[in-house]
Amino acid sequence: MSGMEPVAERMSLVDQVHARLVDAVCSGDLPPGTPLRQEWLAEELNVSRQPIIQALSMLKRDGLIEPAGKRGFQVTAVDAKTTRHVYDLRAAFDGLAASLAASQPEMIRSQALDKELNAGQLALQAEDMTRLVQADIAFHQSIYELSGNPMLPEASAAVWRQIRRVMRAVLENRTARASVWEEHAGIADAIRQGNAALAETRAVHHARDAADQLIGWMIEKN
Repeated sequence: MSGMEPVAERMSLVDQVHARLVDAVCSGDLPPGTPLRQEWLAEELNVSRQPIIQALSMLKRDGLIEPAGKRGFQVTAVDAKTTRHVYDLRAAFDGLAASLAASQPEMIRSQALDKELNAGQLALQAEDMTRLVQADIAFHQSIYELSGNPMLPEASAAVWRQIRRVMRAVLENRTARASVWEEHAGIADAIRQGNAALAETRAVHHARDAADQLIGWMIEKN
């Protein structure tokens, strides 16, 4: 398992173990079906079993892992049904956030999302998958922050953990990569115009289009 460094005492040990495991699951370092044993994880992350037990419970709650065998877990599969459920929620969150962002005063929204769009274009040109995923997430999280509703990022956190797992699959497709950022630009334009209805429509369409592509590829593979 690459990319998982031993945990240092900065934030809560449980929170940091949880964050490290989420990153490993979402990046594919721990692919679907990987067995997760407390003893192995404790040794790998250089912590006691107690924070491992608590972090695994949090991962199970988020649907990232499932019970497997005696006192063990495994990373859950990403299937079409789960993807549809996750993206239905994402469409609702994204639409609300875009609508609220477009309703902000002009001085707040007029230059909004320029930095995020530029970061996406640079990652697109570099064909850097990790940066593309990060830029994509940053774009949408910026809209959540721009919405002015401080509860949106936390309310959608579990959904976005699942989205991180499957987002890479969309971006693996070269054609889809460009269209993703064209749609982002359209959402940003509607927000800057202050057109709440158009911003919501475009954000919802963007999420549903991503879900349709993902599920189509999942069906093809099977």
